[in-house]
Amino acid sequence: MSHATTMDRTTGRRAVLKGASGLVGLAALQGCAPGARLAALPPPGTGGGGGRARLVPLRVTRDQLIDVKCCIRPLRAAGPNLAAETVGDALVIHNYGHGGSGWSLSWGSAEIAVGKALTTLPSEIAVVGCGIIGLTTAVVAQRAGLKVTIYAREMIQRTRSFRASGSFTPGSRIALAEPAGPQFPAEWEAMARLSWKAFRTCLGLPGKPVDFGDSYALSDKPIEKRHWTPDPAITGNWRTTGLPQQNSEFAHLDDRIKDIVPQGVNLGPDENPFALPYAQRTTQMYFNFPSYAKMLMDEFFGHGGRFVMRDFHSPAEFAGLPQKVVIHCTGYAARDLWRDQTIIPVRGQTGWLAPQTEANYAVRYKNVMLLSKADGVAVMNNNPDMGDMLGVGNSMELATIADIEAGLALIAPALTPRAA
Repeated sequence: MSHATTMDRTTGRRAVLKGASGLVGLAALQGCAPGARLAALPPPGTGGGGGRARLVPLRVTRDQLIDVKCCIRPLRAAGPNLAAETVGDALVIHNYGHGGSGWSLSWGSAEIAVGKALTTLPSEIAVVGCGIIGLTTAVVAQRAGLKVTIYAREMIQRTRSFRASGSFTPGSRIALAEPAGPQFPAEWEAMARLSWKAFRTCLGLPGKPVDFGDSYALSDKPIEKRHWTPDPAITGNWRTTGLPQQNSEFAHLDDRIKDIVPQGVNLGPDENPFALPYAQRTTQMYFNFPSYAKMLMDEFFGHGGRFVMRDFHSPAEFAGLPQKVVIHCTGYAARDLWRDQTIIPVRGQTGWLAPQTEANYAVRYKNVMLLSKADGVAVMNNNPDMGDMLGVGNSMELATIADIEAGLALIAPALTPRAA
């Protein structure tokens, strides 16, 4: 059976239009009937018993480092651009500017863009760009019955999408609260919920394109959730400088979907598998890039999709395409291609250790996070005191291996298992 038949598929234009127009309403749905009660649950914020997990230790020595990747995330001040405009005789629908949330919002964002395309009743469309947003959009359009051609400089494996870390982070640098406006949180929530539902249909497939694993936050002192309040000493902001100046300017929306996304629980001494005194555990969704890309590419080409290798230098070139409905998904490249100067570069970097699939978990301690997946162990060395401001305005894409080496040295002692 093909992957396409295993998913909750949108099989007709009417269904896609209905799904796109009803996204905001979807966000308001609640899962349980009024008055429903669960008995004998452990208190919120506790590990809930079950004893101490026996974890295979992660090897974080320098000899395991096989790659370092740098990626520019397209933070757009008002959030993703999903507007439509005409260029010559072509209708162009935008789908770019997702910050650090492109993977996580890809399905919900694609449903909106394709829904707008279908209002013109085309038989075929073009998608410009083949990162995770472009390729997902192409697949969603095919499921709606459209013939699709992707125009892009490179396939997904060579795009910035393949230089991400690969975890479900739908609220990561998605927008600035003030320019995004009061309607944006509900729009974001709808995209996040729809994407979460789509990703869950990929669980258990060959190659594990989507999977879950435990994630541990470790600390020398009690772990508390951080709240970013405005600093009155900082007088500049995005409006006056063109860049955000503090974390309180960002839209922080993750609490809107905490009913479906596992939340952190504190572990007691009998549950904490690490030697450090404080640990918090959650369960994290993540993506294995090679198998996920293969899943999408197999479906795209299996349904007659065409890929044309091409670069674009101006919006006017879109009008020269044979397809007269075009969905524009070029990510950070839209800053120059579409002259969208509201896109702010946000630099990110990951190191990659050789895969350690027997150690299926993630760990965060101080500056460093490790995420073990089938395609390798992602290593991030990021100062948590910077919050969302880390990398803002930095468009340098050269990797700095010394930061990853320092991160490995910092986290290695924290991985010591707790004595029996």
